[in-house]
Amino acid sequence: MQPDPFHRPPAREPVFNLPPVIIVIAGALLLIHLLVSNLDQRSAVEVVFTWGFVPGAWTVWRDPGAADAILREILASGDVRARVSAQFALIEAPSSAWSVLTYALLHGSWSHVLLNCVWLAAFGTPIARRLGTARFLALCLATATGGPLAHWLFHSGDFTPMVGASAVVSGMMGAAAWFVFARSASGALVDPHAHLRPRETLQQMLRNRRTLIFFGIWFALNFLFGVGAAPLGISDGGVAWEAHIGGFLVGLALFPRLDPLPPPAPPPVYLREDA
Repeated sequence: MQPDPFHRPPAREPVFNLPPVIIVIAGALLLIHLLVSNLDQRSAVEVVFTWGFVPGAWTVWRDPGAADAILREILASGDVRARVSAQFALIEAPSSAWSVLTYALLHGSWSHVLLNCVWLAAFGTPIARRLGTARFLALCLATATGGPLAHWLFHSGDFTPMVGASAVVSGMMGAAAWFVFARSASGALVDPHAHLRPRETLQQMLRNRRTLIFFGIWFALNFLFGVGAAPLGISDGGVAWEAHIGGFLVGLALFPRLDPLPPPAPPPVYLREDA
């Protein structure tokens, strides 16, 4: 008889027994931020502009002919900060083509990197246990790419660098939504066996009240933080909420294709035959 893939083993595991891949990623993020924060100011800025995602620089990298139009628009606006950022991004510290991925390794502050590590541990742990290291890393790369691309669609002429692993964390949240709120489960993310829960079908997920509430709260908070971050002083450069949504949608869309466990079989349908 085939073993039930959703059977919970009786052995108890420590709640904070994180998968090695989560520990390595979190450790790398903390180490990189430590190294960057100990650089002199100019070197740190060069690192952020070179390896952070700069939408305007990426636009020019894809279409060099767009540079003139973008720079004329910036000069006409009279925004000194935008002009200095554009000059730095295009001349003094040109953005790397790999910045669409490497931006996720950089963070703006210790609170930024610590918060992302905490959320990565919470939502990434059940995903990493369920997918395994290789598929989990593939999901990380896909969500990391989806975030800046979504941000770029709305800010293609902006030369403000975007940094942080928030798009990846958001992608893990979108992926986890397929099974952490399953009707047969408690929905607690600290459950060490959360990765064994059955994945819901799309129809089941859209009928699951807990999942819909989670979606509503998640999108509302991202929008509010994105609009109010700068006015409230939460962030000088604002919050790239479009990148969060991009990562979330990529994780939500890609997880079923990577999930090694199938969704539960539909209930049998009984037909009554006419006499």
